[in-house]
Amino acid sequence: MTSNGDSAPELDAAMNSRKALVDFFSRSLTAFQSSKDAFRVVCTLPPRGTAGEASTTTPAPAPRRPDGNVENTRPAKSLVVLDSSFNPPTLAHLRMAASAVRDLQKGRGKTTTTTTRGDGAGESSSGAAGEPGQGGAVRLLLLLAVNNADKKPKPAAFEVRLGMMYAFAEDLRDEVRKRGGEGAEEEQRRQQQQEDIEVDLGLTTMPYFHDKSQAISDTGFYARGDGGGEPEQVYLAGYDTLIRIFNPKYYNASSSSSSPGGTAAEEAEAPIRRALDPFLGRSRLRITMRTDDEWGGEGEQAAYLKGLRDGGLEDVGGRGTWAERVEMVRGRDEGEEVVSSTKVREAASKRDEEMLGRLASMADSVPSTKIKDVQQVLRDVVNLGEWVCRLSSILIDTVEPESLVSFRRQEAILEHSLSE
Repeated sequence: MTSNGDSAPELDAAMNSRKALVDFFSRSLTAFQSSKDAFRVVCTLPPRGTAGEASTTTPAPAPRRPDGNVENTRPAKSLVVLDSSFNPPTLAHLRMAASAVRDLQKGRGKTTTTTTRGDGAGESSSGAAGEPGQGGAVRLLLLLAVNNADKKPKPAAFEVRLGMMYAFAEDLRDEVRKRGGEGAEEEQRRQQQQEDIEVDLGLTTMPYFHDKSQAISDTGFYARGDGGGEPEQVYLAGYDTLIRIFNPKYYNASSSSSSPGGTAAEEAEAPIRRALDPFLGRSRLRITMRTDDEWGGEGEQAAYLKGLRDGGLEDVGGRGTWAERVEMVRGRDEGEEVVSSTKVREAASKRDEEMLGRLASMADSVPSTKIKDVQQVLRDVVNLGEWVCRLSSILIDTVEPESLVSFRRQEAILEHSLSE
C-alpha cells in the first residue's frame, strides 16, 4: 500500500486502535443479539472541538444520550434516520444524509417535537428547523437491521459493517461541516450548529419502518430530559421504498402494531392505519427520487406522490393526510454516475478498478497524481479477497491527502476481521 507522510500520525493511531474497535463492535453485537431489545444505540461518535480539527486518538466508543444534561450534548429537535444494510456505505448514502442534515440546519421545512397521546397517536408542535436559540439540534442515527442474525450475512459480517458505519459517520460529519454554507454570517451560524452534530450507530431487529420507529421511541433514548417530548424522526429512503411503505400487502391483522387488548372498532380498522398512524404521527419521510428505467423520471415520481394526495391513500385504506408527511427531493444530477451498494459489490467482485475508481474518486476532479493513490488502495482492498471497500473517505475530497486516511483505517478493520 502507498503511504502518505502528511497523514501518518492519524493513520498510525487508526491502525493501533483497529483491534479495539472491531472487538468492541463484536461484543456489542453479541450482547444485542442475546438480549430481547428491539433497538439499541451501540455508540455515539465523540464530538470534535473545532471544525477541521483532526484527532490522533480514538476514545472508547459509548452511547451518549442527547438530553442536555451531559457535557457536549443538546436535546435533539430532529432525528435523521438512515436505515440501510451499509453493505457497503456509498456516495448515495453520503448525499442523502448530508443534504438532509444541512436542509434541517438551514431551516428548510419544519421540525416537530412529538408527545404521545393515550391512544398511541402523536401530537405535534412545529417550529423552524435548526434555528439558533431554539434549544434544539439535528442528530443523525445510522441504523442497521440484524433481524436475520441467525444466518451469516454475506458478504460482510455485521460487526464489519458497524466498522464501516463508524468510519462513514466520521466522513459524513466532516462533509456536513465543510459544505454547510458560505459567507461570514452563514459561516458563524454553521459553526454554532454543526460543531456539535452527534452521530449514533444503532442496531434493530425490526424489519419495517413503523416497527423501527416504535422501538426507537419506546427506549426513550432521545426523549428530552425536561419532559419536552421526543424529536421528530426523519427517515431517509429511496422512491422504491416509498412505494412499499404505502403498499397494504405489508400490513395484516398480525401486524406488530396491533394492540392485543384492542376494542372491536380498533380491530376493524384497516391494518395499514394501525401501523402508519402512530408512525407518521412521530415521523416523516424524506424520499430521494430514483430516476432510472425501472422507476421512471422525476415527473412520474412526483405524479405518484400527487396521486397519493388526491385519494390514492384512501383507496388502499390509508389517510390522505399521510402524504403531507412525505418530502420528495432530487437525487443525482443529470449525467452523474448511478451509485449503489450492488454496483460496488459487482465491481469489486469483478476487480473492475476502472468502475471502482469512478465511484470512489469523482475522476474529473481528481489530479492524476492522486488517482494512482486511489487505485492502489482499491487494489489492496480487493486483494484481501473481499468485495468490501469503504468509499466515502475518498468520495468526499480526494484532492486532500487526508481523504485516504479513514479508507485505510477501514481496510485495516477488514484485514483484522479476515484474519480472525
